[in-house]
Amino acid sequence: MAPSRGRAGSGDFDLTTDELRVVARYVARHAEDVLPVFERAVPGDPRPRAAIDAAWAFVEGADRTNRQRVASIDAHRAARTAPSEAARLAARSAGDAASAAYLHPLAQASQVGHILRAAASAAHIGELAAGGDPAVADALLERSRRWATPVLVDVLRRYPPVTGGGSRVARLMSDLDGALRRTPPAGGEGDGA
Repeated sequence: MAPSRGRAGSGDFDLTTDELRVVARYVARHAEDVLPVFERAVPGDPRPRAAIDAAWAFVEGADRTNRQRVASIDAHRAARTAPSEAARLAARSAGDAASAAYLHPLAQASQVGHILRAAASAAHIGELAAGGDPAVADALLERSRRWATPVLVDVLRRYPPVTGGGSRVARLMSDLDGALRRTPPAGGEGDGA
């Protein structure tokens, strides 16, 4: 992929297109990992897969277009009608992957959800599949920490940290956020190349 140093929007700080691609790659990896949960629950609904495909197109060098926006909205609509919590989370993760191309450079903790919610959702989906075993979520969060590249962590640190939250996904996201801010990524898989 050719370097793309363009500035992505205006706001409280700069985000380059390359940095957005790194974020989108991270989110798409998590969303793709749990996509089968949705597809088993709702066979024949292509919307979450289309959102992940749109995310990967951006990651691989395509411009940000309406394709990512529309696919994200469609995947979130699919989540609303999914028959289980795990399937809903999987579809939302796909929507988050497509919308990662449009992460806003605003110093608001709510933006962290666009970076880490899919990872937290994947951890909760794994936990649910294991009968609610929190050790499974912890192991999946550790995997997500290892998948984080130095570029991803640098982008994350531009935003205020998230704290707690009422839902299990929000608490897992807060845990991952804290771990990434405290610890440099160990064994990350590169900067998205």
